[in-house]
Amino acid sequence: MEAVFFPIPPDVVLLPLSVLRPELAPLFGVLATAGSVSGAALGYAIGLRGGRPLVHRLFRRERVQQVEDLFHRYDSWAIGIAGFTPVPYKVFALAAGVFGISFYRFIVASVLSRGARFMLEALLVMYFGQPIIGFISRHFGWITMVLFAAVALAYVVIVRRRGAVAAR
Repeated sequence: MEAVFFPIPPDVVLLPLSVLRPELAPLFGVLATAGSVSGAALGYAIGLRGGRPLVHRLFRRERVQQVEDLFHRYDSWAIGIAGFTPVPYKVFALAAGVFGISFYRFIVASVLSRGARFMLEALLVMYFGQPIIGFISRHFGWITMVLFAAVALAYVVIVRRRGAVAAR
């Protein structure tokens, strides 16, 4: 439910559980992912069913159109970034429904990004224990941004290589 309205992120529960039972940390990561993506699907449905009239009441039509255009241009990437980084994921889940982003792409991006985030946290705690929690909380923004930049760079390199190979 965190992805819809609950103000406490799953990390607050995931990390202590992983410290208490490190052998179950991967399971806790999977459960956090499943719960978060399920809640996000509900947020998507709420946005899809009733979000547009509310958005048009709160914001100017031109502004809504600008955001919608950006959302459609970067849909899976926007969801992926929000799902992995400290950006408020619930806002993106609701917006994905409001703007009618492909539900399939929304779910795939959500599972990949939330799964990567929660599994990374769970595995770090499993291998390094309690001391890593302080490090994660102090540097989470930087850690996620560096990891995301590395994945984006790898993607660009792969796409360019494929283009170079196809051009031959």
